[in-house]
Amino acid sequence: MLGIRGIPGIRKILRIRRLPGMGERSFAYAKACGIIGKSFLGKRIRDLEKAGRLSELDRMIFPKSSRDLPEKELLLDLEERITSRAVDSIISIVGSFSRVPEFLALLVRGYEYADLKSAIMAALEPSAGARSPYLEPQAPRVKSTIKTARALPKKRRSSPAGKDKNAPVHTDIGVFQKVHFEAWPDIRAMIYGTEFGFLLDKKVVDIEEKGGISMQTLLDRHYYTALWKSLFSLPRKDRYVAEKILADEISLRNSSWALRLRTYYRMSPEKVMPHLINIPVKDKWLPGRKSGSRSLADEAIRCLEFPLDHFEAWSAWRWKDFINSETGLKHWTIDPRHFQNAASQYLYSLARHHFRLDPFSLNAVFCFIKLKQYEEDILTSSAEGLSIGMTGREVFSMLGVEL
Repeated sequence: MLGIRGIPGIRKILRIRRLPGMGERSFAYAKACGIIGKSFLGKRIRDLEKAGRLSELDRMIFPKSSRDLPEKELLLDLEERITSRAVDSIISIVGSFSRVPEFLALLVRGYEYADLKSAIMAALEPSAGARSPYLEPQAPRVKSTIKTARALPKKRRSSPAGKDKNAPVHTDIGVFQKVHFEAWPDIRAMIYGTEFGFLLDKKVVDIEEKGGISMQTLLDRHYYTALWKSLFSLPRKDRYVAEKILADEISLRNSSWALRLRTYYRMSPEKVMPHLINIPVKDKWLPGRKSGSRSLADEAIRCLEFPLDHFEAWSAWRWKDFINSETGLKHWTIDPRHFQNAASQYLYSLARHHFRLDPFSLNAVFCFIKLKQYEEDILTSSAEGLSIGMTGREVFSMLGVEL
């Protein structure tokens, strides 16, 4: 007798039942499926092509709460609402867990890292009147953030930091936020009591550097290193998909950054190297590599050897399928924007494919977050394109979106 455990599929069901927090996982996945079903993803992306004006796109995305505003005002307002909706959706799923895994919390805090870069750059503008962050600190005037995952606010929006009208907009991520944006433009007070204290050490990074490239690199490296480390605190069954997609994301991010620095900033390969995120990984995520040290920066380092104006030289590169093709109409040069858009489509396809394959693991939550962030990018790009007179089809063609 095989018994009940010998029936095909029963073992998998029993393993699923043994997963910790099964009730929370089931609720989170069911809710995520409902949100994805109403999102502009898959075939629904085609609907966006029907919008000929920004106001039409607004009514399409927010049929019950569209705004009657002039086009110029509507663009910024619409972009804020798009981001707020994406963050609301993400936090509604992540907040379903009584104890939010650090990995998921860091995925939410990706918004905070991006906003911190913008806030620091804005604070260093002469018009902001900020003191140099390297001067003696003033007494902190902010309180520490409450860290109870269940204490989520009922409403969340993108809001200006503090009461300064010139303050940059930041995305409110509720209890996951650690940076004190209300202290802007005082950089020291903004990061008081957070893990970002290293930004105040001029020996580590000069955040007053023109262009802020070093500061942005350091924050990106800090974020992805922490994210990768937190991923491995999860059980294998909860991370195997996220591990694959995140490894590709970091490798592609490194490669895209290397192309941008070489093309737009005319940096030599030697100067590009310090700006890459060098995270050691196991061999399985780096196919075709010989034995030796392996890193998620390997492909970016490899592409530093290729000439920017010789198409054939890139033929053996792992990410060759994402570079712009030769047309024969003009001399070929690599296009970093085309590469970034193609990479985004690839990562979207991975997340969409894997979202429903392992419904009760944290892999599904990871894929959900990536899908909502992709939708956010598509919607904001559509809004920006319509605001300058582009059609929806032209926007999607530029982004490499297949309709």
